[in-house]
Amino acid sequence: MTGRTDRKPLHLNAFLMSVGHHEAAWRLSESPAGGGTDVGHYQNLARIAERGLLDSVFLADSPVLFGDPGRRPAGKLEPTVLLTALAAVTSRIGLIATASTSYNEPFNLARRFSSLDHVSGGRAGWNIVTTAGADAARNFGLDDTPLHHDRYRRAAEFVEVATKLWDSWADDAVIADKERGVHALADRVRRIDHRGTFFRVDGPLNVARSPQAYPLLVQAGSSEDGKDFAARYAEAVFTAQQTLDDGVAFYKDVKRRALSLGRDPDGIKILPGIVPVIGDTEAEARELDAELDRLISPEYAKRQLARQLHLDPDDLRLDRELPDALPAEDEIEGAKSRFTLIVELARRERLTVRQLIGRLGGGRGHRTFAGTAEQVADTIEHWYDSGAADGFNIMPAVLPSGLERFVDEVVPLLQERGLFRTEYTGTTLRDHYGLRRPANRIFDTVEPGTGQPAIGLVETG
Repeated sequence: MTGRTDRKPLHLNAFLMSVGHHEAAWRLSESPAGGGTDVGHYQNLARIAERGLLDSVFLADSPVLFGDPGRRPAGKLEPTVLLTALAAVTSRIGLIATASTSYNEPFNLARRFSSLDHVSGGRAGWNIVTTAGADAARNFGLDDTPLHHDRYRRAAEFVEVATKLWDSWADDAVIADKERGVHALADRVRRIDHRGTFFRVDGPLNVARSPQAYPLLVQAGSSEDGKDFAARYAEAVFTAQQTLDDGVAFYKDVKRRALSLGRDPDGIKILPGIVPVIGDTEAEARELDAELDRLISPEYAKRQLARQLHLDPDDLRLDRELPDALPAEDEIEGAKSRFTLIVELARRERLTVRQLIGRLGGGRGHRTFAGTAEQVADTIEHWYDSGAADGFNIMPAVLPSGLERFVDEVVPLLQERGLFRTEYTGTTLRDHYGLRRPANRIFDTVEPGTGQPAIGLVETG
């Protein structure tokens, strides 16, 4: 295993999930009863993350009610709307929202993210996902989930259309010449006239080009189709690996795929999720972790696990290992990589269903780590130096306390080790990631001021 030869600063993202990522976090006394829909709660979290100089905050989303609202908080606000409220109380931290290419249209979504980028002064990011599940499909007039490969084909064309729309205004289109009565130069705003397999879009966008030009493009799928998509389009990848070796393999694989497409591998940042449970001592952290696990409703969690594994809940016995007969990954149409991760974790460690539920309760397959702040920093540093990550998606088990402890105790240790910034040096999310602003593929033939060819996304042909 080859380690890292350079030490560029880590990228740290705060994944904000209601009152915490642990299944039972809502049952703790510190958890606000309406945390999932409490704007003030999220604004407080965003301020904490910005105090820690984190690159960004991230909100997940799904076009379906996920889970049993009788057993845990299930409702959530639409993330781009919520992020505009977070933009108002922060000034530097990036703002990343999930939005599905399966159940949106490119024009509406391109407009929404361009608007967020304008509102925030250049801090928007888009986590691009496809959506599986018949329950989601039935919310949009379909009987079942489109095939996995078809969802990624649609996603690829969706991103191509969105980027064309963001490029439909030249940077110098708006001149606001009051004396001449000319607000924008007509020849610097153009239709895109896209005609493809899934979309027909005339354009142009009805929003001028935003501070970043494009939001930071993020992707979170780890299937073969997902990795191909990430290599072509993503600038950051949120991923889940349970072991260091798996993390290194995934990191090398995605970077290799990006290089084969003519991209600079350093232009795509790999950010595994980690669920840190932090205590003053390791024993204290483990006790908090165990307390959370004791608050899980086993029968409810078993139903959720059965759904992920495409089984009947009656096929699972709490105090036995997973049954031998499970679907193969190629039979799964949604969340293929997460299905495989869960099964491999259970088989590798010979976990009972009850034990597996405990392991998944904190992060749904992301690596949970209970320990002191120094042990968490050591783990982050080891994965980084081993070439398994460019940074991490921090997923506090409990909010707000888990984020506060990470910011106040782990971040200073990473700063002392020269692994994390001590101040923001830029104003946009792309600045934080060390990425250049995309050139305009419609209007620019060279990068302004450099004489070099314009940089855009890889063409799909």
